[in-house]
Amino acid sequence: MTLAPFASHSAQTRGRRFPESPAPTRSDFQRDRDRIVHCTAFRRLVYKTQVFLNHEGDLFRTRLTHSLEVAQLGRSIARSLGLNEDLVEAVALAHDLGHTPFGHAGQDVLNECMQAHGGFEHNLQSLRVVDELEERYPAYNGLNLAFETREGILKHCSRKHAEMLEAREPGGVGRRFLDGTQPSLEAQLCNLADEIAYNAHDIDDGVRSGLITMTQLEAVPLFTQFRDEALSEYPDLQGRRLLFDTIRRMLSQQVYDVIDATRANLDQHRPTSADEARQCPPLVRFSQPMREASTALKRFLFKELYRHPQVNDTTAKAKQVLSELFAAYVDQPSAMRDDFARRDDLHRAVADYIAGMTDRFAVREHERLTGRKVF
Repeated sequence: MTLAPFASHSAQTRGRRFPESPAPTRSDFQRDRDRIVHCTAFRRLVYKTQVFLNHEGDLFRTRLTHSLEVAQLGRSIARSLGLNEDLVEAVALAHDLGHTPFGHAGQDVLNECMQAHGGFEHNLQSLRVVDELEERYPAYNGLNLAFETREGILKHCSRKHAEMLEAREPGGVGRRFLDGTQPSLEAQLCNLADEIAYNAHDIDDGVRSGLITMTQLEAVPLFTQFRDEALSEYPDLQGRRLLFDTIRRMLSQQVYDVIDATRANLDQHRPTSADEARQCPPLVRFSQPMREASTALKRFLFKELYRHPQVNDTTAKAKQVLSELFAAYVDQPSAMRDDFARRDDLHRAVADYIAGMTDRFAVREHERLTGRKVF
């Protein structure tokens, strides 16, 4: 496939922190994707919560299946826009590597526990995983990914942490958070594909769980538009087939909307290189009507699903497990794996150790160290 001039061309990569000879059969971004797929943190995503705990049902999304859906959507859009599919795929597969057990509840707990020790951000943790915590190569820590992949992984970053990154790596992945420029178009695309994916699959999982109903979803114009479209073509459609077809149509329209809106933005700003695109406002975007419709859907899911009493109960238990685990490891570092227990930065070592856990390992460790069963 011929890439657009504003795409990230692997031959023009800003390189790796530790120089390596090119691979004979793969581009740098293909090589990054392969390193991510084979790393330990990627495999752990299969037992990390998206919304519902892994043990609550075999068919609910996990961080792993979510990442695969983001990659699929991202590649589809990238192909239509002439962007680099391999970079999109690498970023999509890696964007949640630093996510804690129990989803955002885990991130909140670790951030609270680490307030006096630098805080905790899951996007920054994903970068930390690929830069430091993976142990696969003899010459360096981490996966030694290309700059563009690392840039895309770091979706959000506080100014304080950006300044720390800039001090360690001048002009590196933290710089854009200080000077107000944008990441690559491929990174922008992954951010939006992430949103499209979780909005759609959280509807599916929410209905499957029984926590939200098709009747409740009538309050969401973006959903009812495509439900009505499905029913106009298949009047007898109902149940899960109706749900699936509605979500399919909604996903397709969001993809088409991103492609059309982004093409219009590219025509307006006319970047001639990936670096010129970084100097523009965000270019990979929804149209304004779709942005408003997507925001309304997010508000619905936040109110009716993410803050559902049953989810809140699970969240409270998860926070208890992780906060008590954190205290236990700080009090008894030897209870951690040896390489973490021996580190000088005790609190960060504990945060790294807990962030890398799967849901079920965290539950088992909590029970082992406290003698109490929470889940």
